[in-house]
Amino acid sequence: MTNARRGPVSRVAMLSAHTSPMEQPGNGDAGGMNVYVLELARRLAARDVAVEIFTRATSSQLPPIMEPHPGVTVRHVAAGPYEALTKGDLPAQLCTFVRDVLRVEAARDSGYYDVIHSHYWLSGQVGTVARERWSVPLVHSMHTMAKVKNASLAEGDAAEPIGRLLGEEQIVELADRLIANTADEARQLVDMYAADPAKVEVVHPGVDLAVFGPRDQAASRARLGLPHGGDILLFAGRIQPLKAPDVLLKAAAALVAARLERRADLAVVIVGGPSGTGLERPRALETLAAELGIADLIRFVPTVTQSQLADYYAAASLVCVPSYNESFGLVALEAQACGTPVVAAAVGGLTTAVRDGVSGLLVPGHEPGDYAEAFESILSVPARRAMLSRGARTHAASFGWDETAEQTLEVYARALAKLYPVPSVVSL
Repeated sequence: MTNARRGPVSRVAMLSAHTSPMEQPGNGDAGGMNVYVLELARRLAARDVAVEIFTRATSSQLPPIMEPHPGVTVRHVAAGPYEALTKGDLPAQLCTFVRDVLRVEAARDSGYYDVIHSHYWLSGQVGTVARERWSVPLVHSMHTMAKVKNASLAEGDAAEPIGRLLGEEQIVELADRLIANTADEARQLVDMYAADPAKVEVVHPGVDLAVFGPRDQAASRARLGLPHGGDILLFAGRIQPLKAPDVLLKAAAALVAARLERRADLAVVIVGGPSGTGLERPRALETLAAELGIADLIRFVPTVTQSQLADYYAAASLVCVPSYNESFGLVALEAQACGTPVVAAAVGGLTTAVRDGVSGLLVPGHEPGDYAEAFESILSVPARRAMLSRGARTHAASFGWDETAEQTLEVYARALAKLYPVPSVVSL
């Protein structure tokens, strides 16, 4: 089959097999990738590019087709049982998933889609099949990589299986373009997966600056029922060893131990739900807080809407992102857009998302004492916190989703031009 379309990209098939962009980020497998897929699709649609997102149905109550925004269609594909499947169970369902994806295109005119954009390795496996069937370029975003994760496992976390490693290697070889969130991720693709450097392109994720922006801290605290005065440390994200929320609790305990008067004016807020291996011990953080003697300082909050999350960012004195690995770190960017300094691990994409000493602080390693020192250096010097707050807003403002969409469209166009080059004209 030949691709009938040679002009600008106007239709994109976006694959997000294991998690739906309609899911609430912060629970289960829903996280930054969900935000990425939906926000990118919205911005592409605003540029007259129709986007169809294929994702696995996780409930019989979900409609087969949803249109969350003009120009964006979400198709819920029935592949395996609706519930009780983990990511480890999903590879066995990919044949069913790819069959239904191909059926949608088969019911249309040849060359309906211009580009396939797959997200995460499970979707990439589907994308390699669709690429051959539709004769269109495959653009793939890893989001996370097994070899990178296995190189820096958190205590109690499970290594990624060999099947995923082999699957990612296949995708790297077969994809027409690989989009990396940062230059660091691009290097990892080349060094660890032998990716062709000519196929790897860096496009930073964005932040919704209409949702995440400066808010009055006192007003945000009042809306959330948080203490009006004192300092608030915030963690937001999925509760699992990879994200290392335990490091924040241990650092908070060290902070209080170093200055006992801090107990009277310190609160720690954890926003999110258990995910991954964290599902095996859903109350582990509560147990740890009790063991550390700081249970009275901790408030656990289930996942919240984006607008409510912006209130939590604004209410916090600082946000802690101590992950063992992040392909980018949208939480860090969202917090900074609200004017809140971030203390983050100096790993992966966080070294791009946080500008050390300007919008927050990067901490090498995961020693709680080092994080406690970083917290103290911000909390005890109001002028420094104010400086970092200003730097956070400025830094985040350069990461808008509109720029992400523009650069992604350029990647699509180059992938299409490479697959279907325009014949040169020979003068006689």
